[in-house]
Amino acid sequence: MAEKKRRQKFSKTIVKQQETEETNAQILRGVIVRFFARFDLMQIIPLALLLAIGMCFVHSTGQQVGGHHVELFGRQCVYLAVGLALWFIFILVDYRFLGIFSMLFYPAVIAVLMLVLIFGPVRNNTRRWIDIGPVSLQPSELGKMAVLFVVAWVASFTKKNINKIHWIALVMVLTVVPFLLICKEPDLGTAIVLIPLTAAILFAANLRWLYIVLFAVVCVGGPLAAYHSPILKPYQKKRIDMFINPESERFGGGWNVIQAEIAVGTGGMTGKGYRNGTHTMLGYLPPKVADSDFIFPVIAEETGFAGTLSLILLYALLLFSILRTALLAPDLFGRYLCVGIAAILMTHVFINIGMCIRLVPVTGLPLPFISYGGTFLVAMLCYLGIAQSVYAHRNDPSTVDTDWSPIS
Repeated sequence: MAEKKRRQKFSKTIVKQQETEETNAQILRGVIVRFFARFDLMQIIPLALLLAIGMCFVHSTGQQVGGHHVELFGRQCVYLAVGLALWFIFILVDYRFLGIFSMLFYPAVIAVLMLVLIFGPVRNNTRRWIDIGPVSLQPSELGKMAVLFVVAWVASFTKKNINKIHWIALVMVLTVVPFLLICKEPDLGTAIVLIPLTAAILFAANLRWLYIVLFAVVCVGGPLAAYHSPILKPYQKKRIDMFINPESERFGGGWNVIQAEIAVGTGGMTGKGYRNGTHTMLGYLPPKVADSDFIFPVIAEETGFAGTLSLILLYALLLFSILRTALLAPDLFGRYLCVGIAAILMTHVFINIGMCIRLVPVTGLPLPFISYGGTFLVAMLCYLGIAQSVYAHRNDPSTVDTDWSPIS
């Protein structure tokens, strides 16, 4: 009898252990499933491919140009590691706290933008960087991020009241202050990005068409008025002149534009082959920016129409994934963040490629995830980490109340 009870007790123990193991296995599977559900493969795949392409061409361009450009690939690897680490951290952090964080982040960035105008080192007659040891940071990139956070936050808690004059005025002030400070560096290209960034968020927030038309008139008329005023620097006016008629200074100011266009055209259908671009090797493309602002002609010459079309399709897929995440966002703040991130990405891609094929004047805007540039690469990866965070919390209830208004 005792033996029978002992066996029954042993059997129950075995059953409990099996149930515990099954429960633990189910919990583990649930944790793994929830972890990987945070990642949007539609974003990660094109992002990984773009980063790989960028690293390959930063390396090859550095080898062809020579000099200190050979060392830039190593630096880019460090920037990429830092950017990916921050990308992953942003995925794990609840994006909804970025709205409250922007109340501190925005004034801090404004202070940094002021400091760079006073204490920043002068390079090529500009003050755009802050040196921290061996690392140079570009505060204007933080300016874009600050405007993204604060404008998305304001638009989210105003809801349908965004069309009230005081809210529009607040958004304009929040955008114009960093715009003017960045222009003062001067860095007009980066400052211009703030305009479509704010416009995209306001459009998503159901701004009235009357204001949209007025905004478009200002955006079109503003540059025309600025051209005939002392606002634009002489070199900026010269860039516009070279865009209109680069042949007037074929061996002067128009040289870069003409050679970039030739490099794109000589690539043909399939290109001349990796690291076989003659314009880069012979120095026709400006060596100083062949791996940054003018890296697209390098890719076009070496990979041809097929390569550039593939590149544009990767950007289109990445843009689609961000806008899809905007539709899946559980709240307005997440939606506006994604719309703003998409606007930043689209503006950089359009202007960078456009200036290489004479669609827009030459500006110092790099190609996202492709061009060399530490602060810009890290910032872009942070943006996509935020978009991934919105995707990760797409099914979560809102933990931050945005249904309030400090201004009646």
